Amino acid sequence: MFYQKNLPAWERTARLVAGALMIACGLVGPGVHGTAVGYIIAATGAATLLTGFVGFCPACAMAGRKSISSK
Repeated sequence: MFYQKNLPAWERTARLVAGALMIACGLVGPGVHGTAVGYIIAATGAATLLTGFVGFCPACAMAGRKSISSK
Protein backbone atom coordinates (compact mmCIF):
# COMPACT_ATOMS: atom_id res chain seq x y z
CA MET A 1 0.00 0.00 0.00
CA PHE A 2 1.36 3.42 -0.93
CA TYR A 3 0.72 6.42 1.27
CA GLN A 4 0.57 10.00 0.08
CA LYS A 5 2.98 12.29 1.87
CA ASN A 6 1.32 14.48 4.46
CA LEU A 7 4.41 16.28 5.79
CA PRO A 8 5.90 19.41 4.20
CA ALA A 9 9.63 19.52 3.48
CA TRP A 10 10.49 21.75 6.44
CA GLU A 11 8.75 19.37 8.86
CA ARG A 12 10.42 16.33 7.32
CA THR A 13 13.81 17.99 7.86
CA ALA A 14 12.92 18.87 11.45
CA ARG A 15 11.82 15.29 12.12
CA LEU A 16 15.04 13.88 10.67
CA VAL A 17 17.17 16.12 12.89
CA ALA A 18 15.01 15.59 15.98
CA GLY A 19 14.90 11.82 15.48
CA ALA A 20 18.67 11.57 15.16
CA LEU A 21 19.15 13.68 18.29
CA MET A 22 16.64 11.57 20.24
CA ILE A 23 18.41 8.37 19.24
CA ALA A 24 21.78 9.80 20.26
CA CYS A 25 20.47 11.11 23.59
CA GLY A 26 18.69 7.86 24.37
CA LEU A 27 21.70 5.67 23.67
CA VAL A 28 24.60 7.75 24.98
CA GLY A 29 22.99 10.49 27.06
CA PRO A 30 24.07 10.96 30.66
CA GLY A 31 21.68 9.43 33.14
CA VAL A 32 19.79 7.30 30.64
CA HIS A 33 22.65 5.36 29.05
CA GLY A 34 21.74 1.66 29.09
CA THR A 35 18.44 2.09 30.93
CA ALA A 36 14.90 1.27 29.84
CA VAL A 37 14.11 4.98 29.61
CA GLY A 38 17.06 5.50 27.27
CA TYR A 39 15.87 2.71 25.00
CA ILE A 40 12.34 4.14 24.95
CA ILE A 41 13.72 7.56 23.98
CA ALA A 42 15.83 5.94 21.24
CA ALA A 43 12.84 3.96 19.92
CA THR A 44 10.72 7.11 19.83
CA GLY A 45 13.54 8.84 17.96
CA ALA A 46 13.65 5.98 15.45
CA ALA A 47 9.92 6.36 14.79
CA THR A 48 10.34 10.11 14.38
CA LEU A 49 13.27 9.59 12.02
CA LEU A 50 11.24 7.09 9.98
CA THR A 51 8.28 9.45 9.55
CA GLY A 52 10.66 12.19 8.45
CA PHE A 53 12.34 9.90 5.95
CA VAL A 54 9.10 8.51 4.49
CA GLY A 55 7.13 11.77 4.62
CA PHE A 56 3.99 10.16 6.03
CA CYS A 57 2.84 10.37 9.63
CA PRO A 58 -0.02 8.03 10.62
CA ALA A 59 -0.91 10.13 13.67
CA CYS A 60 -1.21 13.26 11.50
CA ALA A 61 -3.39 11.35 9.05
CA MET A 62 -5.70 10.21 11.87
CA ALA A 63 -5.93 13.81 13.08
CA GLY A 64 -7.13 14.86 9.63
CA ARG A 65 -4.03 16.35 8.05
CA LYS A 66 -4.46 16.23 4.28
CA SER A 67 -1.81 15.12 1.82
CA ILE A 68 0.60 17.65 0.36
CA SER A 69 -0.73 17.27 -3.19
CA SER A 70 -4.34 18.08 -2.23
CA LYS A 71 -3.50 21.55 -0.88
